[in-house]
Amino acid sequence: QVLLVESGGGLVQPGGSLRLSCTASGRALDYYEIGWFRQAPGKEREGVSCISVSDGRTYYGDSVKGRFTISLDNDKRTVYLQMNSLKPEDTAVYYCASASTQVGLVEWAYDYWGQGTQVTVSP
Repeated sequence: QVLLVESGGGLVQPGGSLRLSCTASGRALDYYEIGWFRQAPGKEREGVSCISVSDGRTYYGDSVKGRFTISLDNDKRTVYLQMNSLKPEDTAVYYCASASTQVGLVEWAYDYWGQGTQVTVSP
């Protein structure tokens, strides 16, 4: 009953920036955590960042701390991921997801997933 749509991906040079957006639609009475995950070719999907709706607490994967920032606009029902100082290692398909409880970056605990948006970091 929740549809998540990502946007904002693209091709960027190393050191550049992108801002990803994830907009939710449908009726979701309760959601406590919105997260971003990514999957690079040949690798497992990994947690990038998440934000708690209840208290605003955020979590970041070690590889993106200090470079990425997650935020939430409740009026627009949109979560953003500001990605700065991008590295080639950040190249992946990025997914947003929603969890009905506060679970941090525990992938299996997320209930709804978007279709993903491609981020490519290359000279």
